[in-house]
Amino acid sequence: MSDVEAVFRESYGRAVAVLTRLLGDIDAAEEAVQDAFLTAVQRWPADGVPPSPAGWIVTTARNRAIDRLRRESTRTDRYRAAALLADPGPPPEEGAVRDDRLRMLFTCCHPALAPAARVALTLRLVGGLSTAEIAHAFLVPEATMAQRLVRAKGKIRAARIPYRVPAAADLPDRLAGVLAAVYLVYTEGHTASAGDRLVRTDLCVEAVRLARQLAELMPDEPEVLGLLALLLLSESRRAARVAPDGSLVPLPEQDRSRWDAALVAEGQELVRRCLRRGAPGPYQVQAAIQAAHSDAATAEQTDWAQVLALYDHLLALAPSPVVALNRAVAVAEVRGPAAALALLEPLDLPRSHLLPAVRADLLRRLGRTAEAAAAYDTALAVAGNATERAFLERRRAELTGAD
Repeated sequence: MSDVEAVFRESYGRAVAVLTRLLGDIDAAEEAVQDAFLTAVQRWPADGVPPSPAGWIVTTARNRAIDRLRRESTRTDRYRAAALLADPGPPPEEGAVRDDRLRMLFTCCHPALAPAARVALTLRLVGGLSTAEIAHAFLVPEATMAQRLVRAKGKIRAARIPYRVPAAADLPDRLAGVLAAVYLVYTEGHTASAGDRLVRTDLCVEAVRLARQLAELMPDEPEVLGLLALLLLSESRRAARVAPDGSLVPLPEQDRSRWDAALVAEGQELVRRCLRRGAPGPYQVQAAIQAAHSDAATAEQTDWAQVLALYDHLLALAPSPVVALNRAVAVAEVRGPAAALALLEPLDLPRSHLLPAVRADLLRRLGRTAEAAAAYDTALAVAGNATERAFLERRRAELTGAD
Protein backbone atom coordinates (compact mmCIF):
# COMPACT_ATOMS: atom_id res chain seq x y z
CA MET A 1 0.00 0.00 0.00
CA SER A 2 1.34 3.46 -0.91
CA ASP A 3 1.97 6.13 1.73
CA VAL A 4 -0.85 8.27 0.33
CA GLU A 5 -3.29 5.34 0.33
CA ALA A 6 -2.40 4.52 3.93
CA VAL A 7 -2.96 8.11 5.03
CA PHE A 8 -6.21 8.24 3.06
CA ARG A 9 -7.57 5.19 4.87
CA GLU A 10 -6.54 6.56 8.25
CA SER A 11 -7.28 10.26 7.86
CA TYR A 12 -9.96 10.85 5.23
CA GLY A 13 -12.83 10.86 7.71
CA ARG A 14 -11.11 13.19 10.14
CA ALA A 15 -10.13 15.63 7.37
CA VAL A 16 -13.67 15.77 5.95
CA ALA A 17 -15.13 16.23 9.44
CA VAL A 18 -12.75 19.11 10.22
CA LEU A 19 -13.36 20.82 6.87
CA THR A 20 -17.13 20.37 7.18
CA ARG A 21 -17.07 22.13 10.54
CA LEU A 22 -15.11 25.02 9.00
CA LEU A 23 -17.03 25.26 5.72
CA GLY A 24 -20.50 24.15 6.73
CA ASP A 25 -20.76 22.38 3.36
CA ILE A 26 -20.12 18.67 2.99
CA ASP A 27 -19.59 18.70 -0.77
CA ALA A 28 -17.07 21.54 -0.52
CA ALA A 29 -15.29 19.72 2.31
CA GLU A 30 -15.04 16.47 0.37
CA GLU A 31 -13.85 18.26 -2.75
CA ALA A 32 -11.15 20.12 -0.81
CA VAL A 33 -9.93 16.95 0.90
CA GLN A 34 -9.84 15.06 -2.41
CA ASP A 35 -7.83 17.92 -3.93
CA ALA A 36 -5.40 17.67 -1.01
CA PHE A 37 -4.88 13.95 -1.55
CA LEU A 38 -4.36 14.54 -5.28
CA THR A 39 -1.66 17.06 -4.38
CA ALA A 40 -0.12 14.51 -2.02
CA VAL A 41 0.03 11.94 -4.83
CA GLN A 42 1.92 14.50 -6.92
CA ARG A 43 4.29 15.81 -4.25
CA TRP A 44 5.02 13.12 -1.69
CA PRO A 45 6.95 10.75 -3.98
CA ALA A 46 9.49 13.52 -4.65
CA ASP A 47 9.33 15.57 -1.43
CA GLY A 48 8.80 12.71 1.00
CA VAL A 49 5.96 12.12 3.45
CA PRO A 50 5.59 15.10 5.83
CA PRO A 51 6.14 14.57 9.58
CA SER A 52 2.40 14.91 10.24
CA PRO A 53 0.64 13.52 7.14
CA ALA A 54 -2.88 13.95 8.52
CA GLY A 55 -2.18 17.55 9.55
CA TRP A 56 -0.68 18.25 6.11
CA ILE A 57 -3.85 16.97 4.43
CA VAL A 58 -6.13 19.11 6.62
CA THR A 59 -4.02 22.24 6.10
CA THR A 60 -3.73 21.70 2.36
CA ALA A 61 -7.47 21.02 2.05
CA ARG A 62 -8.23 24.18 4.00
CA ASN A 63 -6.01 26.21 1.72
CA ARG A 64 -7.64 24.66 -1.36
CA ALA A 65 -11.06 25.60 0.03
CA ILE A 66 -9.94 29.21 0.58
CA ASP A 67 -8.59 29.41 -2.98
CA ARG A 68 -11.82 28.01 -4.42
CA LEU A 69 -14.02 30.42 -2.47
CA ARG A 70 -11.98 33.36 -3.66
CA ARG A 71 -11.79 32.15 -7.24
CA GLU A 72 -15.39 31.07 -7.84
CA SER A 73 -17.27 34.11 -6.56
CA THR A 74 -16.82 37.79 -5.83
CA ARG A 75 -19.71 38.03 -3.44
CA THR A 76 -18.91 39.64 -0.11
CA ASP A 77 -20.04 36.69 1.92
CA ARG A 78 -17.70 34.38 -0.02
CA TYR A 79 -14.73 36.63 0.75
CA ARG A 80 -15.83 36.77 4.35
CA ALA A 81 -15.97 32.97 4.49
CA ALA A 82 -12.49 32.76 3.00
CA ALA A 83 -11.20 35.26 5.51
CA LEU A 84 -12.67 33.26 8.35
CA LEU A 85 -10.97 30.14 7.02
CA ALA A 86 -7.66 31.95 6.79
CA ASP A 87 -7.98 33.21 10.37
CA PRO A 88 -10.77 31.23 12.05
CA GLY A 89 -10.23 32.73 15.51
CA PRO A 90 -11.49 30.92 18.60
CA PRO A 91 -13.27 27.61 17.98
CA PRO A 92 -17.08 27.76 17.99
CA GLU A 93 -19.10 26.23 20.79
CA GLU A 94 -19.19 22.50 20.13
CA GLY A 95 -21.98 21.44 22.48
CA ALA A 96 -22.19 17.95 23.91
CA VAL A 97 -20.01 16.29 21.23
CA ARG A 98 -16.41 17.48 21.09
CA ASP A 99 -14.86 15.11 18.58
CA ASP A 100 -15.11 16.07 14.91
CA ARG A 101 -15.78 12.57 13.61
CA LEU A 102 -18.22 11.70 16.37
CA ARG A 103 -19.97 15.02 15.79
CA MET A 104 -20.10 14.21 12.07
CA LEU A 105 -21.79 10.91 12.91
CA PHE A 106 -24.52 12.65 14.86
CA THR A 107 -25.06 15.43 12.35
CA CYS A 108 -25.35 13.00 9.44
CA CYS A 109 -27.93 10.99 11.36
CA HIS A 110 -30.48 13.79 10.97
CA PRO A 111 -34.13 12.63 11.14
CA ALA A 112 -34.82 14.19 7.74
CA LEU A 113 -32.65 11.53 6.08
CA ALA A 114 -33.80 7.96 5.53
CA PRO A 115 -32.19 5.53 8.01
CA ALA A 116 -30.19 3.67 5.34
CA ALA A 117 -28.98 6.98 3.87
CA ARG A 118 -27.83 8.19 7.29
CA VAL A 119 -25.68 5.12 7.83
CA ALA A 120 -24.31 5.08 4.29
CA LEU A 121 -23.38 8.77 4.43
CA THR A 122 -21.60 8.44 7.76
CA LEU A 123 -19.68 5.38 6.55
CA ARG A 124 -18.48 7.47 3.64
CA LEU A 125 -17.70 10.65 5.56
CA VAL A 126 -16.39 9.27 8.84
CA GLY A 127 -15.05 5.86 7.91
CA GLY A 128 -13.70 6.93 4.54
CA LEU A 129 -15.17 3.78 2.98
CA SER A 130 -15.49 3.63 -0.78
CA THR A 131 -18.88 3.35 -2.42
CA ALA A 132 -18.10 -0.28 -3.27
CA GLU A 133 -17.26 -1.10 0.35
CA ILE A 134 -20.46 0.53 1.61
CA ALA A 135 -22.48 -1.33 -1.02
CA HIS A 136 -20.97 -4.59 0.22
CA ALA A 137 -21.91 -3.75 3.79
CA PHE A 138 -25.53 -3.17 2.71
CA LEU A 139 -25.50 -6.13 0.27
CA VAL A 140 -26.67 -3.93 -2.63
CA PRO A 141 -25.15 -3.15 -6.05
CA GLU A 142 -22.54 -0.40 -6.12
CA ALA A 143 -24.66 1.70 -8.50
CA THR A 144 -27.58 1.56 -6.07
CA MET A 145 -25.40 2.77 -3.22
CA ALA A 146 -23.93 5.57 -5.34
CA GLN A 147 -27.45 6.81 -6.03
CA ARG A 148 -28.30 6.69 -2.31
CA LEU A 149 -25.29 8.81 -1.44
CA VAL A 150 -26.11 11.36 -4.12
CA ARG A 151 -29.73 11.55 -2.94
CA ALA A 152 -28.65 11.96 0.68
CA LYS A 153 -26.40 14.89 -0.18
CA GLY A 154 -29.15 16.37 -2.34
CA LYS A 155 -31.57 16.10 0.58
CA ILE A 156 -29.10 17.93 2.81
CA ARG A 157 -28.83 20.78 0.32
CA ALA A 158 -32.56 20.96 -0.44
CA ALA A 159 -33.65 20.84 3.20
CA ARG A 160 -30.74 23.06 4.27
CA ILE A 161 -29.85 20.61 7.01
CA PRO A 162 -27.23 22.34 9.15
CA TYR A 163 -23.95 20.63 10.01
CA ARG A 164 -23.97 21.52 13.64
CA VAL A 165 -23.97 19.76 16.95
CA PRO A 166 -27.43 18.63 18.03
CA ALA A 167 -28.54 19.66 21.49
CA ALA A 168 -27.95 17.08 24.21
CA ALA A 169 -31.69 16.36 24.34
CA ASP A 170 -31.64 15.46 20.62
CA LEU A 171 -28.77 12.98 20.83
CA PRO A 172 -30.83 9.89 21.83
CA ASP A 173 -33.13 10.30 18.80
CA ARG A 174 -30.13 9.99 16.49
CA LEU A 175 -28.46 7.21 18.43
CA ALA A 176 -29.69 4.21 16.41
CA GLY A 177 -28.13 5.47 13.18
CA VAL A 178 -24.89 6.36 14.93
CA LEU A 179 -24.59 2.91 16.51
CA ALA A 180 -25.29 1.25 13.16
CA ALA A 181 -22.63 3.34 11.45
CA VAL A 182 -19.97 2.58 14.08
CA TYR A 183 -20.87 -1.10 13.94
CA LEU A 184 -20.56 -1.21 10.14
CA VAL A 185 -17.23 0.67 10.23
CA TYR A 186 -15.94 -2.02 12.57
CA THR A 187 -17.45 -4.81 10.44
CA GLU A 188 -15.58 -3.56 7.36
CA GLY A 189 -12.39 -3.35 9.40
CA HIS A 190 -12.86 -6.79 10.98
CA THR A 191 -13.23 -8.47 7.57
CA ALA A 192 -12.44 -6.19 4.65
CA SER A 193 -14.84 -6.62 1.74
CA ALA A 194 -11.97 -6.50 -0.77
CA GLY A 195 -8.20 -6.37 -0.96
CA ASP A 196 -5.34 -8.64 0.09
CA ARG A 197 -5.62 -8.24 3.87
CA LEU A 198 -8.29 -9.82 6.03
CA VAL A 199 -8.32 -6.97 8.56
CA ARG A 200 -8.26 -3.19 8.16
CA THR A 201 -6.77 -2.24 11.50
CA ASP A 202 -7.35 1.48 10.98
CA LEU A 203 -11.13 0.99 10.79
CA CYS A 204 -11.17 -1.37 13.78
CA VAL A 205 -9.25 1.11 15.91
CA GLU A 206 -11.41 4.05 14.79
CA ALA A 207 -14.68 2.20 15.47
CA VAL A 208 -13.52 1.20 18.97
CA ARG A 209 -12.42 4.78 19.63
CA LEU A 210 -15.81 6.14 18.57
CA ALA A 211 -17.63 3.50 20.64
CA ARG A 212 -15.59 4.48 23.71
CA GLN A 213 -16.44 8.14 23.19
CA LEU A 214 -20.11 7.28 22.81
CA ALA A 215 -19.95 5.36 26.10
CA GLU A 216 -18.40 8.39 27.81
CA LEU A 217 -21.00 10.69 26.28
CA MET A 218 -24.03 8.49 26.99
CA PRO A 219 -23.08 6.10 29.84
CA ASP A 220 -26.71 5.38 30.72
CA GLU A 221 -27.63 4.03 27.26
CA PRO A 222 -27.50 0.19 27.46
CA GLU A 223 -27.13 -0.27 23.70
CA VAL A 224 -24.10 2.05 23.68
CA LEU A 225 -22.45 -0.15 26.30
CA GLY A 226 -23.56 -3.22 24.38
CA LEU A 227 -21.94 -1.99 21.18
CA LEU A 228 -18.70 -1.17 22.99
CA ALA A 229 -18.68 -4.62 24.62
CA LEU A 230 -19.34 -6.30 21.27
CA LEU A 231 -16.47 -4.45 19.60
CA LEU A 232 -14.03 -5.07 22.45
CA LEU A 233 -14.74 -8.80 22.57
CA SER A 234 -14.41 -9.07 18.79
CA GLU A 235 -11.26 -6.96 18.81
CA SER A 236 -9.72 -9.16 21.52
CA ARG A 237 -9.35 -11.96 18.93
CA ARG A 238 -7.81 -9.90 16.15
CA ALA A 239 -4.24 -11.19 16.61
CA ALA A 240 -5.41 -14.82 16.56
CA ARG A 241 -7.52 -14.52 13.40
CA VAL A 242 -4.53 -14.39 11.06
CA ALA A 243 -1.69 -16.94 10.97
CA PRO A 244 1.96 -15.83 10.59
CA ASP A 245 1.69 -16.53 6.85
CA GLY A 246 -1.33 -14.20 6.61
CA SER A 247 -3.93 -16.93 6.23
CA LEU A 248 -7.32 -16.86 7.95
CA VAL A 249 -7.73 -18.85 11.16
CA PRO A 250 -11.39 -19.67 11.91
CA LEU A 251 -12.65 -19.31 15.48
CA PRO A 252 -12.53 -23.04 16.41
CA GLU A 253 -8.87 -23.24 15.37
CA GLN A 254 -7.62 -20.04 17.00
CA ASP A 255 -4.89 -20.08 19.64
CA ARG A 256 -6.85 -18.58 22.53
CA SER A 257 -3.69 -17.65 24.39
CA ARG A 258 -3.28 -14.96 21.73
CA TRP A 259 -6.59 -13.34 22.63
CA ASP A 260 -6.19 -10.00 24.41
CA ALA A 261 -7.12 -10.84 27.99
CA ALA A 262 -7.57 -7.19 29.01
CA LEU A 263 -10.09 -6.55 26.22
CA VAL A 264 -11.91 -9.81 27.06
CA ALA A 265 -12.19 -8.79 30.71
CA GLU A 266 -13.37 -5.28 29.85
CA GLY A 267 -15.92 -6.57 27.37
CA GLN A 268 -17.28 -9.19 29.77
CA GLU A 269 -17.65 -6.60 32.52
CA LEU A 270 -19.65 -4.38 30.18
CA VAL A 271 -21.89 -7.34 29.32
CA ARG A 272 -22.52 -7.92 33.02
CA ARG A 273 -23.41 -4.24 33.43
CA CYS A 274 -25.86 -4.55 30.55
CA LEU A 275 -27.45 -7.65 32.05
CA ARG A 276 -28.04 -5.80 35.31
CA ARG A 277 -29.95 -3.11 33.37
CA GLY A 278 -32.53 -5.69 32.25
CA ALA A 279 -33.24 -3.93 28.93
CA PRO A 280 -31.56 -6.10 26.30
CA GLY A 281 -31.20 -4.80 22.77
CA PRO A 282 -29.56 -6.27 19.65
CA TYR A 283 -26.05 -5.02 20.38
CA GLN A 284 -26.19 -6.24 23.96
CA VAL A 285 -27.33 -9.70 22.84
CA GLN A 286 -24.56 -9.87 20.22
CA ALA A 287 -22.08 -8.89 22.91
CA ALA A 288 -23.44 -11.66 25.16
CA ILE A 289 -22.87 -14.16 22.33
CA GLN A 290 -19.27 -13.03 22.01
CA ALA A 291 -18.89 -13.23 25.79
CA ALA A 292 -20.10 -16.84 25.69
CA HIS A 293 -17.35 -17.66 23.19
CA SER A 294 -14.73 -15.87 25.27
CA ASP A 295 -15.81 -17.78 28.40
CA ALA A 296 -14.66 -21.07 26.85
CA ALA A 297 -11.03 -22.03 27.40
CA THR A 298 -11.20 -24.22 24.27
CA ALA A 299 -13.52 -24.38 21.30
CA GLU A 300 -14.85 -27.73 22.54
CA GLN A 301 -15.94 -26.15 25.83
CA THR A 302 -18.16 -23.55 24.13
CA ASP A 303 -21.65 -23.52 25.59
CA TRP A 304 -23.43 -23.81 22.26
CA ALA A 305 -26.82 -24.26 23.90
CA GLN A 306 -26.43 -20.83 25.48
CA VAL A 307 -25.20 -19.36 22.20
CA LEU A 308 -28.24 -20.79 20.39
CA ALA A 309 -30.62 -19.41 23.03
CA LEU A 310 -29.05 -15.98 22.59
CA TYR A 311 -29.41 -16.20 18.81
CA ASP A 312 -33.08 -17.11 19.29
CA HIS A 313 -33.47 -13.91 21.29
CA LEU A 314 -31.51 -11.87 18.75
CA LEU A 315 -33.61 -13.20 15.87
CA ALA A 316 -36.75 -12.07 17.71
CA LEU A 317 -35.29 -8.62 18.39
CA ALA A 318 -33.66 -7.97 15.02
CA PRO A 319 -34.67 -10.53 12.39
CA SER A 320 -32.44 -10.62 9.33
CA PRO A 321 -30.93 -13.23 6.97
CA VAL A 322 -27.48 -12.69 8.52
CA VAL A 323 -28.77 -13.36 12.05
CA ALA A 324 -30.65 -16.41 10.79
CA LEU A 325 -27.47 -17.67 9.11
CA ASN A 326 -25.43 -17.27 12.29
CA ARG A 327 -28.16 -18.99 14.27
CA ALA A 328 -27.99 -21.92 11.84
CA VAL A 329 -24.28 -22.27 12.62
CA ALA A 330 -25.18 -22.60 16.31
CA VAL A 331 -27.94 -25.09 15.47
CA ALA A 332 -25.35 -27.24 13.70
CA GLU A 333 -23.37 -27.50 16.93
CA VAL A 334 -26.41 -28.31 19.07
CA ARG A 335 -28.63 -30.39 16.77
CA GLY A 336 -26.29 -31.43 13.97
CA PRO A 337 -25.46 -30.21 10.44
CA ALA A 338 -28.56 -31.71 8.82
CA ALA A 339 -30.88 -29.63 11.01
CA ALA A 340 -28.84 -26.53 10.24
CA LEU A 341 -28.78 -27.20 6.50
CA ALA A 342 -32.58 -27.23 6.37
CA LEU A 343 -32.63 -23.75 7.94
CA LEU A 344 -30.57 -22.32 5.08
CA GLU A 345 -33.08 -23.12 2.36
CA PRO A 346 -35.32 -20.02 2.77
CA LEU A 347 -32.38 -17.62 3.22
CA ASP A 348 -31.26 -15.25 0.50
CA LEU A 349 -28.03 -13.26 0.76
CA PRO A 350 -27.10 -12.15 -2.76
CA ARG A 351 -23.61 -10.75 -3.31
CA SER A 352 -22.38 -12.37 -0.10
CA HIS A 353 -20.22 -15.46 0.07
CA LEU A 354 -21.28 -16.26 3.64
CA LEU A 355 -24.40 -18.28 2.86
CA PRO A 356 -22.80 -20.65 0.30
CA ALA A 357 -19.68 -20.94 2.49
CA VAL A 358 -21.75 -22.09 5.48
CA ARG A 359 -23.75 -24.43 3.24
CA ALA A 360 -20.50 -25.88 1.90
CA ASP A 361 -19.19 -26.54 5.40
CA LEU A 362 -22.42 -28.25 6.49
CA LEU A 363 -22.45 -30.41 3.36
CA ARG A 364 -18.82 -31.33 3.98
CA ARG A 365 -19.65 -32.44 7.51
CA LEU A 366 -22.49 -34.55 6.13
CA GLY A 367 -20.14 -36.26 3.68
CA ARG A 368 -21.90 -34.80 0.61
CA THR A 369 -18.61 -33.92 -1.04
CA ALA A 370 -19.72 -33.09 -4.56
CA GLU A 371 -22.45 -30.73 -3.31
CA ALA A 372 -19.99 -29.16 -0.90
CA ALA A 373 -17.52 -28.51 -3.72
CA ALA A 374 -20.24 -26.83 -5.79
CA ALA A 375 -21.20 -24.64 -2.81
CA TYR A 376 -17.55 -23.64 -2.32
CA ASP A 377 -17.42 -22.67 -6.00
CA THR A 378 -20.49 -20.47 -5.50
CA ALA A 379 -18.87 -18.80 -2.49
CA LEU A 380 -15.61 -18.25 -4.37
CA ALA A 381 -17.48 -16.56 -7.21
CA VAL A 382 -18.63 -13.72 -4.94
CA ALA A 383 -15.90 -13.52 -2.24
CA GLY A 384 -13.99 -10.26 -2.67
CA ASN A 385 -11.32 -10.54 0.02
CA ALA A 386 -8.19 -12.39 -1.09
CA THR A 387 -7.57 -13.92 2.36
CA GLU A 388 -11.09 -15.29 2.55
CA ARG A 389 -10.82 -16.59 -1.00
CA ALA A 390 -7.61 -18.42 -0.12
CA PHE A 391 -9.32 -19.99 2.90
CA LEU A 392 -12.27 -21.17 0.77
CA GLU A 393 -9.89 -22.54 -1.85
CA ARG A 394 -8.02 -24.53 0.82
CA ARG A 395 -11.27 -25.95 2.15
CA ARG A 396 -12.34 -26.95 -1.34
CA ALA A 397 -8.94 -28.51 -2.05
CA GLU A 398 -9.31 -30.58 1.14
CA LEU A 399 -12.52 -32.00 -0.34
CA THR A 400 -10.66 -33.00 -3.48
CA GLY A 401 -8.02 -34.69 -1.36
CA ALA A 402 -10.69 -36.57 0.54
CA ASP A 403 -12.13 -37.83 -2.76
